[in-house]
Amino acid sequence: MTQTETSTPFISVRDMHVTFGERRHRFEAVRGVSFDIMKGETFGLVGESGSGKTTIGRAIMRIYPLSGGEVYFDGQKISGKVSRALDKQITQRIQMIFQDPMASLNERAKVDYIVSEGLYNVAKGISEAERKQRVDQALREVGLLPEFASRFPHEFSGGQRQRIGIARALIMQPEFIIADEPISALDVSIRAQVLNLMAELQQNRGLTYLFISHDLSVMRFICDRIAVIHRGLLVELSDTEELFAHPLHPYTQALLSAIPQPSPDAAMRRSLITYDESVHHYKDDPPVWTELVPGHFVLGNQEEIAQYRKVYQNG
Repeated sequence: MTQTETSTPFISVRDMHVTFGERRHRFEAVRGVSFDIMKGETFGLVGESGSGKTTIGRAIMRIYPLSGGEVYFDGQKISGKVSRALDKQITQRIQMIFQDPMASLNERAKVDYIVSEGLYNVAKGISEAERKQRVDQALREVGLLPEFASRFPHEFSGGQRQRIGIARALIMQPEFIIADEPISALDVSIRAQVLNLMAELQQNRGLTYLFISHDLSVMRFICDRIAVIHRGLLVELSDTEELFAHPLHPYTQALLSAIPQPSPDAAMRRSLITYDESVHHYKDDPPVWTELVPGHFVLGNQEEIAQYRKVYQNG
């Protein structure tokens, strides 16, 4: 993990809404989400399948349009209509690493084309020699041999394919990378290698990450801050160690209770927490996003916030 380099947000998401479908079949996948990501940090977004975390990442990438709210990158608004020059700049400076390293790679294309595809669209003026040199450099940075450029994706293991996906992002020389479940499709023995590679690249290149995952144990290893999302709403946000030391929202506690324990004895002693949303009655007392202590935010109504304060004070 790295310390943030500035107090000015690098990415600002303000009241983001993302809606799919039309008329009676409309579904709001993201409901009024707001957060900041500082330059040089790894910001984690955690939640179960269908919580909206991937949707947020793709909305920042401008793959999905916003139905409400705004996104700012390095002080510039990048949501909605933007100029062609800004669109080209965003494409280069923001990249994404996808969850499935096989589905995200073109099976019919060689690694050389896959890695340099972005250059064909953005850096059209570079020579063929320079393009190949950049491909070789990107492959070396992710621990692959330059000779692999002449091969097809099916010739590689899952971990190697994900490294190709990382190289494809790196070749654009991005400043901000959205990593959408980058290790969930990999063998357990390979996951640590990919995480260590991402941490090394962040240190060497000064990258900023949005790390999306359902696994809080992985988040603890790589993230500076973590936001917990449930059904399109942020329910808690704080520094990583603070979140593990003082999990306040019942949904956060449920996620933490589900983390596998390496010790059989510890696994036997733990008690799983089930989050029952139906017990929260917000009709007369709607929940409010509250900063309980500096940097630790939680969603709750007045009664719940009062309970959280007591829990926090009692340690």
